[in-house]
Amino acid sequence: MSKKNKSKSAPPVAEKAPPPANRDTVIMTELVLPSHTNALGTIFGGVVMSWIDVAGAIAAQKYSRSYVVTVSVDYLHFIAPIKTGFTVSLEAKITYVGTTSMEVEIVAYSENNITGDRRKATHAYLTYVAVDEFNRPRKVPPLVPANLEEKKLRQEAERRREARLAYRESM
Repeated sequence: MSKKNKSKSAPPVAEKAPPPANRDTVIMTELVLPSHTNALGTIFGGVVMSWIDVAGAIAAQKYSRSYVVTVSVDYLHFIAPIKTGFTVSLEAKITYVGTTSMEVEIVAYSENNITGDRRKATHAYLTYVAVDEFNRPRKVPPLVPANLEEKKLRQEAERRREARLAYRESM
């Protein structure tokens, strides 16, 4: 008996109707522990950045049904401090889809679970590219905005994409 060669590969892009933009809104929740914070009791920016990247990657993977790699961070602003003991909720959603790339908007909210005070703490846009098992870019389903808000988000994302491409050309 011979053993069959089983190769692992990324799932193929479905030949179905494109998924709606909001299909893969990801909500990820984390508790801020002392190991996540500095001497002032506020979270290290790198910890938040890591969580942002994970939430964005999950949204991009779910949308594309593929492995993804992070290719750019266009915009990352820390708006309010996040303290030890707070809960951080990260909301990630697809805002633009190119041939192989996806822009994901991620907003992090911090919440004091004792008082119920909830604030927007961080806002970011990251771009991911879908890849196959050999790390080659692969096509993703087109984004079909379902309503006026999603159309507006797509238009704003297209402007950011143009700025990214112009910046890349200048490097």
